[in-house]
Amino acid sequence: MSRRPARAEHPRDTGDQAPGDQVLTLPNLISFGRLLGVPLFLYLFLVARADVAALVVLAIGGTTDWVDGWIARRLRQVSRLGELLDPLADRLYILATLLAFTAREVVPWQFTAALLAREALLLGSLAVLRRYGYGPPPVHYVGKTATFLLLAAFPVLLLATEWSAAATATAAIGWGLAWWGLVLYWVAGAMYVVQAFRLVRAARGPGAAA
Repeated sequence: MSRRPARAEHPRDTGDQAPGDQVLTLPNLISFGRLLGVPLFLYLFLVARADVAALVVLAIGGTTDWVDGWIARRLRQVSRLGELLDPLADRLYILATLLAFTAREVVPWQFTAALLAREALLLGSLAVLRRYGYGPPPVHYVGKTATFLLLAAFPVLLLATEWSAAATATAAIGWGLAWWGLVLYWVAGAMYVVQAFRLVRAARGPGAAA
């Protein structure tokens, strides 16, 4: 009979700092603020049609992607809650922006489908890991880079629709960032799947022979 591990630790790239149980820390407050920006962006972009204000919210959400993690390491405020909030905020920003941009025809549905397919692949991997007692895999710098590129691309693409004088140049920059982000997003997804496969194989191997 195979024996599943009761718990597995998957720290982020935080040096030698072990995550604590803090809740009210500056990095967590920044992450909470980023989460609140998601419904605000959707309201401004889809309901109020205040594209300039939506662009500002989206730009702030994207530029603060690295801030919370950097502050957490700098101030030694790495926490388990922060390890959950940071990638959650990243994914919600990407998904909300994709759906909103697809609804307004800023990006084609094929691009959205390619990113959603990667998310579905990762969710399947997480479900398998959870079945064997493992938590989410650590956030890899490739995935963070992909997220940064995508969150940088979206405001530029929106700007291209609003700034007709430089629409060609801004669209080229935005799509360059978006396609590189998509490629790295899938590379990171493949890395997570390989990591999940190795963890499951390690968990099943000794017990399977028993």
